[in-house]
Amino acid sequence: MLALDTMRLCSKRYIFLLLLFVGSFYAIHAQAPASQTPAKPDQQSPLSVDRDPIVSPDAADNQPVSPSNPNTLKPGTPLEKEKGGFTFRRDVDEVVLNATVLDDNGRIVNDLKQDNFHVFEDGVQQTIASFQHQDIPVSIGILIDNSGSMRDKRLAVNTAALDLVKASNPQDEAFIVNFSDEAFIDQDFTSSIPKLRDGLAHIDSKGGTALYDAVVASADQLAKGAKRPKQVLLIVTDGEDNASSLNLEQTIRRVQDLQGPVVYSIGLLFGDSGGGREARRAKRALQLLSSETGGIAYFPKSLDYVDQICAEVARDIRNQYTIGYHSTKPASQGGYRIVKVVASAPGHGKLTVRTRSGYYPKTDNQNSPNKTAQNKTPAK
Repeated sequence: MLALDTMRLCSKRYIFLLLLFVGSFYAIHAQAPASQTPAKPDQQSPLSVDRDPIVSPDAADNQPVSPSNPNTLKPGTPLEKEKGGFTFRRDVDEVVLNATVLDDNGRIVNDLKQDNFHVFEDGVQQTIASFQHQDIPVSIGILIDNSGSMRDKRLAVNTAALDLVKASNPQDEAFIVNFSDEAFIDQDFTSSIPKLRDGLAHIDSKGGTALYDAVVASADQLAKGAKRPKQVLLIVTDGEDNASSLNLEQTIRRVQDLQGPVVYSIGLLFGDSGGGREARRAKRALQLLSSETGGIAYFPKSLDYVDQICAEVARDIRNQYTIGYHSTKPASQGGYRIVKVVASAPGHGKLTVRTRSGYYPKTDNQNSPNKTAQNKTPAK
């Protein structure tokens, strides 16, 4: 009888535990949010994001933004500015200059020391706080014009762009932007040549040329996602901007506000059929974009020179001096600061230093999470 009573007690305990487990299971799943329901394999999230390169003035506070993890971006993702303004990765008090030094014959000079340089801001000499001259890994955005007029040029351009990456530091990271009326990121940050090749292969040459919007969006992409403090944009285009929401002055100001990338430009302007007017305007725009940021603009006479130019850009990037200083003027004074760097060394003759022409100081407002482009005043 004792054994029988024990068995009955065990059975009751077993049934009780079983009922408790089943009840808990249904309670948990009944409270699970609907968002945890697995999506169908072919189901995609709605593209309810602002496709403009800047946040719209009337954007709602809860508007979806681009993924914070760059590895989740898919080819053809609209390139847009992260909601909430800019992300700065450097000491906000330090001005960082990437400088290329050339001799009288235009050859790169590689053997200078910190004492060979003098930095001036608004005519006042500054004290160099940091100095580096080595092959520093960079984050580079490659912007390729995808408008209709580029259809026959893309094969040569894509080959040259890949050759540039191959000639760069193996630790560099790059992303691919194809732009026409809009800018689309077809490969996010990667060091993989095959992935970059696939990104360049997304050719749909049609529409106009929204160059300025593409530059601003790409500069923002570097600011929010780049892992390297040294940043570069390479632009390849064959015509004048005719589709952007921003103008040239606003674009330059935006890049200067970011204290951001050095811009190199390749203008394929040899096919202009508009009597030269469009080519002249396009050339001026590319020259200003590059010179104001410390880069250089190239205007080859044919596609045969593009690969050579890309090799020169890679060499220029890998042989720059990185100079940092703390301005003697407080950031609260605001206003544009003109920067000049001079270099001299025995046995080198006259040296030319190419770096950005100036910058806007980073203020507390610029680091505010609510700062957007609409609050900025275009450069005069």
